[in-house]
Amino acid sequence: MSAMDISAVRRSFPALESGLARFDGPGGSLVPSVVIAAVSAAMSAGMCQRGTVSEPDRLAESITSGARADLARLIGADPGGIVFGRSMTALTFDLARTLAAGWGPGDEVVVTRLDHDANIRPWVTAAERVGATVRWLGFDPDTAELDDIAPLLGERTRLVALTAGSNLFGTRPDVPAVVRAAHEVGALVFVDAVHLVPHAPVDLGELGADFLACSTYKFFGPHLGALAAAPALLETLHPDKLLPSTDVVPERFELGTLPYELLAGVSAAVGFVESFPGGAAGIEEHEAALVTRLLAGLEELPAVTVHGRPARRTPTVLLTVDGVAPADVQRHLADVGVVVTTGSFYALEAARHAGLPSTGGVRVGLSAYTSEDDVDRLLAGLATLA
Repeated sequence: MSAMDISAVRRSFPALESGLARFDGPGGSLVPSVVIAAVSAAMSAGMCQRGTVSEPDRLAESITSGARADLARLIGADPGGIVFGRSMTALTFDLARTLAAGWGPGDEVVVTRLDHDANIRPWVTAAERVGATVRWLGFDPDTAELDDIAPLLGERTRLVALTAGSNLFGTRPDVPAVVRAAHEVGALVFVDAVHLVPHAPVDLGELGADFLACSTYKFFGPHLGALAAAPALLETLHPDKLLPSTDVVPERFELGTLPYELLAGVSAAVGFVESFPGGAAGIEEHEAALVTRLLAGLEELPAVTVHGRPARRTPTVLLTVDGVAPADVQRHLADVGVVVTTGSFYALEAARHAGLPSTGGVRVGLSAYTSEDDVDRLLAGLATLA
């Protein structure tokens, strides 16, 4: 794509042929034809295991190393520190268990109430099992901005886990500032970038975090999770593994045989992002204009409440309609060809802290394939309901 042509972008996604206006991307983006083709080609190649002798073995090796290099390039990491797994949740639980082996009573872990539970429960569970203390960082329920972390940090802080982008409110916290504060007391920092990588340029070095996790199915790829860290840091960690499996980093963290066909899809997804003019920055610019249009339109609907007013945000908006249950809003919009989702989306602590009802809210997620027409159809649907 030599210039941002939304029509050309949309033609890349077979699912959009249905004519629906899709705002469910935060739960998993649509997949472009180039990724579907890459997965299909890899599955047709007859690979079994990685190696250096036969052609199928060499292909599996090439796809694996290529996926590490491509994802590392997208998020500013070292290919030798890219770990693939079934999901971000599974990888985080595995890492939490590994790190907690060095914790004990008196040690402290900081988690935030803004995060998806996948960046809360693994750390809480691991800390509780070894007698470490969990400290909670809150946020302003009105703005959805994180509180100051400094009062929670001390010489016994071992790890800080925080989001780079709230999947509920869209908040983009000042991650580098939190990292600097945590590193001053010698703590490690784990960043959940699942909801940021699809919407903005991400560079692990610039963030300064020790660990960064993302999910490739949120940015046009197949269902996989990934963890990035410096190879030297991974060398110091010893996860549970099978005796005959390799102890080489990053493979020591990958349990079982990798899904090579999905790794081929990862490379294709990264290439698709890079095909946009400006790459991830171009996607961010496109989505920023659309979310501005959306928020301006929502202000004209007095029955609609937008939850959270973060200074920096992803193009994700949580809303409720006065007197109408979120599920009824969802059904009404579905009847006019607009797809949204409802609930708290595993950000349970965030929803509770913000005082949302158990039904949560209506989440509207813009994506690189979202058009102005999509936004206008959504606003029109809400207007008829409100």
